[in-house]
Amino acid sequence: MTLVLTEMDGEGIVTLTLNDPGSRNAISDLPMVEAILAALAAAEADPAARVIVLTGTGSAFSSGGNIKKMGESGGLNDPLPARTRQNYRAGIQRIPLAMEAMELPVVAAVNGPAVGAGCDLTLMCDVRIAGESARFAESFVRLGIIPGDGGAWLLPRVVGFSKACEMALTGEMIDAAEALRIGLVSRVVPDADLLETARDVARKIAANPTHAVRMTKRILRQAGQMRLDQALELSAAYQALAHATADHKESVAAMLERRPAQLTGR
Repeated sequence: MTLVLTEMDGEGIVTLTLNDPGSRNAISDLPMVEAILAALAAAEADPAARVIVLTGTGSAFSSGGNIKKMGESGGLNDPLPARTRQNYRAGIQRIPLAMEAMELPVVAAVNGPAVGAGCDLTLMCDVRIAGESARFAESFVRLGIIPGDGGAWLLPRVVGFSKACEMALTGEMIDAAEALRIGLVSRVVPDADLLETARDVARKIAANPTHAVRMTKRILRQAGQMRLDQALELSAAYQALAHATADHKESVAAMLERRPAQLTGR
């Protein structure tokens, strides 16, 4: 079975689909981790790729950890705690690091429950669109564990500290409407319209100059961890690069001449 399906259209939109419906697209097992990392790396390295849409096969976006392998010495857990630590570092924790390092924007099309690490996977994305059947839960505590894949870092930055504490300490599920209210997703659409809506957002991103898009994503990601003076210094450096691109010059000319820009990615 191909654990992550990859499809790219002529507009540079790469659709990655988690494809393990038997586990409800659990992402904790090493083969799925490797498949996700390989798909992300291939998209990032493809000069024709402009934006990624991430979704899941079946009725769930992702169930997170594989519960069938949890418990006494199962899955990531090892009889020796030091090995468990290494299992997390060499396994699922590589996904948030890879997502953070990427320049291609990632749009999550959340097609059903996103639970535990599955919820955190949505948080790693840059834009989150939810179908009406989407559900979200930072549910680790209900299994007697903690967010081991970066959720404690990600969730407060998206929904604020108080709501993050409520979600993580109760483990309760929230529906798509509540996710929209707290800013976990940017919009909710009928399930039948989800993938097309996500691709429409991706098209609008892909239509912009690719170097400007990539650098804008990087500055948005990095600025939150910087002082203002540091963010301004990085912005100046990125802007110098942007001003030197052919797409910047073409975009300015097209706006002045009131015509569509002919972008080349240079």
